[in-house]
Amino acid sequence: MPEPHKDGRPLAERIAAEIRKAIMSGEWEPGRRVPTNEDLRAQYKTSNVTIQRALQILKDERFLEGQTGVGVFVRRDHAQTIIPAHYIAPSEPGQPYRWLTEATTRQQRGKYKMLEVGEVVPPAEVGRALRLEDNDTAMLRSRIGFLDDQPAELAHSYYPIDLARGTRLADRRLIPGGSPALLLDLGYPTRSQDDAVAARPATTEEYEALEIPRDVPVLEVFRIVYSDHERPIEVTILTKPSHRFKMGYRIEAP
Repeated sequence: MPEPHKDGRPLAERIAAEIRKAIMSGEWEPGRRVPTNEDLRAQYKTSNVTIQRALQILKDERFLEGQTGVGVFVRRDHAQTIIPAHYIAPSEPGQPYRWLTEATTRQQRGKYKMLEVGEVVPPAEVGRALRLEDNDTAMLRSRIGFLDDQPAELAHSYYPIDLARGTRLADRRLIPGGSPALLLDLGYPTRSQDDAVAARPATTEEYEALEIPRDVPVLEVFRIVYSDHERPIEVTILTKPSHRFKMGYRIEAP
């Protein structure tokens, strides 16, 4: 039989992982005071130094907040669940992109900042998803989404050149109503989308753009949007800081 896989991480990292899970799950509510070092030492049967190291990891990751002379507390905001199905339909005429209106319903301020728009040779996985030949180009639109002035997502969206060239998809400005509304106007309604979700360490671009603390991973969503006849009309690589967001999906039974 194979040897059992044991957790060889330092004890401080293992303790931080247990507390991090309690915070992300909501077991430790926002604003809760963290147990004293003495209580944590007794719970985990370790030294004060190890407990301090574990708490410092979580402070660096912004899961915990220290208040001088008062104590250590769970951060005030809980992990937010993002439900992709809320954004698949185009906005109503004259309305902003659904990502922005959904933020408003949650009493948040949403905004986008465009980073890059242009014709590029996409990554190989994007080219395959768009059914492009080798060295074919696609239209890239890169942007950062902010919620309450904090970076919430980094999105790189790619569109077939024959569909995007000469349209607002090639314009550096934001698109009124977002790309789903424009694609609908162009005769390409959204019919379905495939999402593949992964967790991984942040690239330098993601680390800086999303203000990732310490070694917190990002959630990556590789999304293919299809129109009529299963034609792929958009591929987006979306990354979000995993200490602030969860992805939510509802699947109906067949």
